[in-house]
Amino acid sequence: MTGPEIEHQQGAGDPDHFQRLWTPHRMAYIKGENESPDGCPFCVMPTLSDSDGLVVARGSTVYALLNLYPYNSGHLMVVPYRHVPDYTDLSEDEVAELGSFTQDAMRAVRKVSGAHGFNIGMNQGSVAGAGIAAHLHQHVVPRWGGDTNFMPVVGQTKVLPELLGETRLLLADAWP
Repeated sequence: MTGPEIEHQQGAGDPDHFQRLWTPHRMAYIKGENESPDGCPFCVMPTLSDSDGLVVARGSTVYALLNLYPYNSGHLMVVPYRHVPDYTDLSEDEVAELGSFTQDAMRAVRKVSGAHGFNIGMNQGSVAGAGIAAHLHQHVVPRWGGDTNFMPVVGQTKVLPELLGETRLLLADAWP
């Protein structure tokens, strides 16, 4: 498959007619090439400065940081400091603070960007879609009415209106 004249993906099945926006820089993430020496970025991020680790807020058992590969602007993750893979591995204190930080994340994002709703959840295990299955993390993804516009639907492209560092500053300042 070569040249711009190809309009669809060729291979098994019916052509889907989607144009592709190639993002080869994401292959480093998929292959784990940017992982820390111990293999877990969620164990390294809280050891960095807030700006270098994209950390928005720190608690006693969990912290909140921006997703390096966000679905939407303001896409946060709430992560326990302790390296555990499963929600059932959390202590009662960790569960309570994870819930409280999720509420605080929603409040901060609403204050900064007026989000209309949220997708909140965690993928438990690689078969469930967890990119980093060994360290539990909960996604807090802001949503707005009409945010699935022509860019992701037709253009298969996400547009993020500000840099992650700027988003981190706004959310950290708005954190309750």
